[in-house]
Amino acid sequence: MKKLLITLSIAIFTLTSYTQGTAKSKNTEVVQTKPVVELINPTDLNSKLGDIQLIDVRTPKEYNLGHIKGAKNINFFDENFVAQMSKLDKDKHLYIYCRSGKRSGKSAKKLETAGFTKIYDLQGGFKNWSGSNLEIVK
Repeated sequence: MKKLLITLSIAIFTLTSYTQGTAKSKNTEVVQTKPVVELINPTDLNSKLGDIQLIDVRTPKEYNLGHIKGAKNINFFDENFVAQMSKLDKDKHLYIYCRSGKRSGKSAKKLETAGFTKIYDLQGGFKNWSGSNLEIVK
């Protein structure tokens, strides 16, 4: 009788361990997805200029002092910022930049929440762009 109880206990323990292990492996399955927001360096952004959605989120004063060719200015500090950005094509890649990368990083988070599917944030912002001796429009 004692042997039977031990055998049953081992069988139940083994079966329980197996089903828990199986459940764990199903719950911890990793799904690879591409990030919505990625940093892009000035050289790579420069190679893509043309027919892209390029947004400068700096103030109009900063924009008028110099900006990247083809950039549209939508001020991050404007109370209608998200509404203005929502008029853009959410399924088309969006390229954004600010002075140093802080405002564009905050913008990217807001835009991801608003439903944009792919956002490229200029690494180091306009300071990095101008420091790379790339074309500036005034």
